[in-house]
Amino acid sequence: QVQLVESGGGLLQAGGSLRLSCTASGRTNNIYTMGWFRQAPGKERDFVACINWNGNSPYYADSVKGRFTISRDNAKNTVYLQMNSLQPEDTAVYYCAADRRIAYRSNDYNYWGQGTQVTVSS
Repeated sequence: QVQLVESGGGLLQAGGSLRLSCTASGRTNNIYTMGWFRQAPGKERDFVACINWNGNSPYYADSVKGRFTISRDNAKNTVYLQMNSLQPEDTAVYYCAADRRIAYRSNDYNYWGQGTQVTVSS
């Protein structure tokens, strides 16, 4: 099994920046895709970004392109989400996900973190 632990969430004002981290432990060998999703109150869990093993070809939701950057450090089994120019509509619980295959949709991922809250005030 793989365990994922997110950190870095918090409360901030619109226009600010935040960096989320997610560290994997357990059977981390051969993890190929790591991604971030978010879920706002009363809404479905939405894709935010994902990145493959070698860090090439990161993929973003249109709503975060140009503002968010995903990266990973395989030596630390950690994926990051740098979030800039945050807006109130970015408020959500952010979840880290991982899988040993190419994965984009939430149903593609087998491993999930517990989530970290990001709240952006106007």
